[in-house]
Amino acid sequence: MATVPLAYQANTSAAVTDWLNKGDNAWQMISATLVGLQSVPGLVILYGSIVKKKWAVNSAFMALYAFAAVWICWVSWAYNMSFGDKLLPFWGKAKPALGQKFLIKQAALPATNHYYHNGTLETLMVEPYYPMASMVYFQCVFAAITLILLAGSLLGRMNIKAWMMFVPLWLTFSYTVGAFSLWGGGFLFQWGVIDYSGGYVIHLSSGIAGFVAAYWVGPRSTKDRERFPPNNVLLMLTGAGILWMGWAGFNGGDPYSANIDSSLAVLNTNICAATSLLVWTCLDVIFFKKPSVIGAVQGMITGLVCITPGAGLVQGWAAIVMGILSGSIPWFTMMIVHKRWTLLQKVDDTLGVFHTHAVAGFLGGATTGLFAEPTLCSLFLPVTNSRGAFYGGVGGVQFLKQIVGALFVIGWNIVATTIICLIVRLVVPLRMPEEQLTIGDDAVHGEEAYALWGDGEKYDSTKHGWYSDDTNHNRNMIPSGVTQMV
Repeated sequence: MATVPLAYQANTSAAVTDWLNKGDNAWQMISATLVGLQSVPGLVILYGSIVKKKWAVNSAFMALYAFAAVWICWVSWAYNMSFGDKLLPFWGKAKPALGQKFLIKQAALPATNHYYHNGTLETLMVEPYYPMASMVYFQCVFAAITLILLAGSLLGRMNIKAWMMFVPLWLTFSYTVGAFSLWGGGFLFQWGVIDYSGGYVIHLSSGIAGFVAAYWVGPRSTKDRERFPPNNVLLMLTGAGILWMGWAGFNGGDPYSANIDSSLAVLNTNICAATSLLVWTCLDVIFFKKPSVIGAVQGMITGLVCITPGAGLVQGWAAIVMGILSGSIPWFTMMIVHKRWTLLQKVDDTLGVFHTHAVAGFLGGATTGLFAEPTLCSLFLPVTNSRGAFYGGVGGVQFLKQIVGALFVIGWNIVATTIICLIVRLVVPLRMPEEQLTIGDDAVHGEEAYALWGDGEKYDSTKHGWYSDDTNHNRNMIPSGVTQMV
């Protein structure tokens, strides 16, 4: 009879308990770190390079600040509001996640027992084979990246002091509600709404909240809205690449185990993202005659977002279909609908987060309600016999549940974000003063991204040879193939 090597047995030390699965724990911490790298340095780099040069430092710092602020709020009260004991059907009880007794015990989401309509137990609560500390870490980086994605709508004009207040308030009164309702055992979880890894909790919420916050903050300066070239396209691609590769942890970590479902989720993630990027690029070539690099990044992001709510629940062919849709429908809303709808033109959503995250997140949730495969659903979901509409049976009801779940997330974020902005506005202005809007990073932070000429030396085109941000160079040229929101 073969014996298990000592290193793989339990109780090899006090730190290796009976319930600990070393492989699951390792994968969960790696997944969490991959998601953390998506934010820092991934989105820090992407934001710092996709914006106009004078906003590079401010944009990168908004992301960095949000990552740090979420961490402290998360372990102090927000984790248990999202994944702790039930307080309300959409909210958990606030309490710290800091004590050793809590953090070294086996992870558990206490409100996730799932019951039949008659009150009998259908599925036991989620209890992964690793410590609570790993769960707190994993869920924290998801909360952090949500705030950073939201920031993409506000770059280039939000008062940094207002942002510093907004982050903890939005995390507390908006993110925790979506997380508990859909993941932590709240009413949408119990009802059977599917959100595999954050299409609704993260992307739909950040896209809607970013758009609403952009309305209340107000637009960038007129000059910036007219001309907002990225200051470093190659560095932007570096950030985008980190974002794409980090999505292996984003979707691969959500089964809370290194299992067969996590493998499928990672594969589908890459299939959908690649398809979406190619479709978006082809549309740019067909209609604008040039393949836009920024457009390719937008297509990559919409593909990653679209597959997220169903990554481990759909077959490979469905991931391709979802990629085709995510590369075309958000492209259409961004390039066609945006230019014809007065509200979309009025609200200055700097990076088009509404299109890349809200539209793509809603699309992903809806298509998950169509393509969720019954056998794969049984590997992950607490509601037995779940399936998408494509597979008949109760699938049509599942599609309707997906729509209702999205409407709740949209409605809550509109109301909560509006109230938060109005409260912050009572304390500090939401928008920077005109002087800061004109100067940029140097006025806001006393720092600049690039020292292209001597300190204190005034720009002189005959001497320095670079075009400054505001040089009127070929201003009458019609841009082609550019899909960045400007």
